[in-house]
Amino acid sequence: MKNLLAALLIVVTFNLCSYGNQGGTESLPDYIAGRAKPVTSSANLDLIIQAAGDRKLALLGEASHGTHEYYAWRDSISRRLIAEKGFNFIAVEGDWASLYELNRYVKNMPGAASSAREVLLGLDRWPLWMWGNEEVVALAEWLREFNEPLPAEEKVGFYGMDVYDEWRSKRALLDLLAELNPDLHKQVHALLACFRPFNGDSWAYARSVQRGMQSCEGEFQQIVKLVEEELAGQSDIYRYDHFYVLQNALVVMHAEKFYRKAVASQDASSWNSRANYMNLTVNRLLELYGPDSKGIVWAHNTHVGDARFTEMRQFRQENIGQMAREQHGPENVFIVGFSTYRGNVKAGSEWGSAMRNMRVPGARSNSIENKFSQTGLDRFVMVFNEEDRQHEAFNEPIGNRAIGVVYTPARDHQQNYVLSIVPLRYDAMLFFRETRALNPLRR
Repeated sequence: MKNLLAALLIVVTFNLCSYGNQGGTESLPDYIAGRAKPVTSSANLDLIIQAAGDRKLALLGEASHGTHEYYAWRDSISRRLIAEKGFNFIAVEGDWASLYELNRYVKNMPGAASSAREVLLGLDRWPLWMWGNEEVVALAEWLREFNEPLPAEEKVGFYGMDVYDEWRSKRALLDLLAELNPDLHKQVHALLACFRPFNGDSWAYARSVQRGMQSCEGEFQQIVKLVEEELAGQSDIYRYDHFYVLQNALVVMHAEKFYRKAVASQDASSWNSRANYMNLTVNRLLELYGPDSKGIVWAHNTHVGDARFTEMRQFRQENIGQMAREQHGPENVFIVGFSTYRGNVKAGSEWGSAMRNMRVPGARSNSIENKFSQTGLDRFVMVFNEEDRQHEAFNEPIGNRAIGVVYTPARDHQQNYVLSIVPLRYDAMLFFRETRALNPLRR
């Protein structure tokens, strides 16, 4: 713990050395209460919309994958950024190929489903509730309506940016190439033979490589190179089709790397592999939509909150928030964290288990959620400014709750917090004293 605190404090010193820390005798909860703005409706989000509206990227977090308020308020922020500030797409912590069907729907593309509900009921990879829920249906139907009068090139997109569900991307890649370029289809089909014996089990492939089997890394790199070169030379291919085909190839290549690294070592390499793919996807979407494009990212706080200001730094873990600030400049990125003191959440007790409604206990004492709760405010937004980043007590490392799709409430206080310097990790926070579980679609 001493080494961890030292590492975090080095970061604070580096970033605040130009003006030094300040802070009076006032307690942190009292200080926060004086700065926080209560939130009761979308109109109370003006601070975030004004601060994020001219940035290239708005990263919207969540402290769990199963909380209604996180989805609903990210929806409210996203609608306003799109309608008022001209943001071009939403990229979410979900699968590329399956969620592209939702993109087809919100843009009313040829072959699109008849409703967002139809698309989301078709999802088949656990955890189904993460994107198959009523909250996402509401956003998708609004996007469809918003896009309806717009030209095809101006329609707002919805995309998955995660590395999973690579077998669906393999099928999509082959199906598209069979139609667009039969010769290239034959080449890619032959290269994918390396992976075929594992019949959809990437973990089995990774374990075989660990035992000494030759990896498919070279074949998958060759697939990406072939697709990139061959399709770029076909002037008759619509650029969105080209983008979609190449992205499926990239999913295949990066998924192979992720699974192989996850099995081979316990270090940060597999986490960083996945984070780099997500970041690559967001940057490709910015490029697709043009030099003045702006994007919204939905992902867990552990992905969007700058890793350099958390204990993740000690373990050499990187994330989208860190890479976006480094690549685009902090002045072009706005990061919003979400947190709760207590409530209910949808999660599983282990990977692949049945979804359950679980009670989230009151946050532990040495957490930012506990400090937020002591303000007496039920829900609020706080956009961090220079004063906050100079405040001595606010710049002490403190636990920040993080609940995944697998959750054990009885061990919440021991396992589910990331030591963080909150006003440096994020640009703003939305806090809810009590939250409820999201609403999965009935199947």
